[in-house]
Amino acid sequence: MTSDLLTVKLEKLTYGGDALGRLSDGRAVFVPFGLPGETVRIRSVDEKRGHARAELIEVLEPSPERIAPKCPHFGVCGGCHYQHLPYPAQLAAKTGILRDQLLRIGKIVDPPVEQIVPSPMAWNYRNHIQFHLTRDGKLGYIDAHSRSVIPIRECYLPEPPLNNLWPTLEFDHGLGLERVSLRLGAEDEAMLVLESASPDMPELELEADLSVVHLTGDEGIVMAGDDYLTMRVNDGGHDRLFHVSAASFFQVNTAMAGKMVAHLQAHLPVLPGATLLDVYCGVGLFSAFFAPRMKRLIGIESSLSACEDYTANLDEFENIELYEAPAEDVLPSLNVKPEIVILDPPRLGLEKRALEALLALGPARIAYVSCDPSTLARDAARLIAGGYRLAQVTPFDLFPQTYHIECISIFEKG
Repeated sequence: MTSDLLTVKLEKLTYGGDALGRLSDGRAVFVPFGLPGETVRIRSVDEKRGHARAELIEVLEPSPERIAPKCPHFGVCGGCHYQHLPYPAQLAAKTGILRDQLLRIGKIVDPPVEQIVPSPMAWNYRNHIQFHLTRDGKLGYIDAHSRSVIPIRECYLPEPPLNNLWPTLEFDHGLGLERVSLRLGAEDEAMLVLESASPDMPELELEADLSVVHLTGDEGIVMAGDDYLTMRVNDGGHDRLFHVSAASFFQVNTAMAGKMVAHLQAHLPVLPGATLLDVYCGVGLFSAFFAPRMKRLIGIESSLSACEDYTANLDEFENIELYEAPAEDVLPSLNVKPEIVILDPPRLGLEKRALEALLALGPARIAYVSCDPSTLARDAARLIAGGYRLAQVTPFDLFPQTYHIECISIFEKG
């Protein structure tokens, strides 16, 4: 590590939110909060044999696209990465990064990346916000440089009811909470989730009208109100309500969840008597919209909380089966020939055994919902080697102002 200041020209944005430049020895250097085309002064903070990471000290020649960030915490807080870019430029950058990942990691020549679907709201779109606590009990986010917790005064990502609520919360020092989360339901009902490693519940004095759940792992204890929220998703024609418990995952951008459902319905033609396999099905976001059109629908999910929600959300249907286990344990033993498979794996992508079992099942179409273009690119290469054609990849901007890229890829059996 060196404290010497260096001057570099930045070339492009990379997945993870950094801008890439080149040091005098040819190594790549990754610089947070920089923009392509800028000449910047940096300080190296992490030296590796093949690359380095650096801190942005000064922008000597700014990009013509650079704008003033909306939030005073930008550049210190690690939550946002692109507030210094106009929203259309953010969309273009994410599309380029996705295409680059598919080409560089997946070795897919001329990847069929479609136009990105923008978020209706570039700000105040999140129905779920997570905080850490400072040593004196203040709500904060992780510092982009030191990984410590910095207190915050304002944030422009949560939906307005959450933004009105979180500044009113106060916590005593030494509660042992790992995270504090706020979630917002369909009728603006709010839930406070207190996460800790200990099952001992903190003391609570509640003035606001909200539910409170103490969460240890996948086990939640209700301290006030209910243990779930109701979420409403519209696919462009129909509303559907979802029972979502405190420990269950749900997309943080509700409007974009509906656009993803509509996209899947438009690009997965359902034939009479068809079977659909929904892997990593969660609380049933996709299953619930497809169930009326399927002869048989099989869900696979490892989270107990999500499985309980899935059962509640699809209780009206008789054609549903659900396996509560990891996908890599269930898929190899399934005796079924699904016409369609929907995959929505975690950030790490498909486990090797799950992918091999999927290839053995041989569905006509696979829809892969990804939140990480690097693992998507890896898995896409494996699916293509296994006899599938990548028909299209459509990015969805679920996370404006950040580097995160959600996308849906459609694979067809060759």
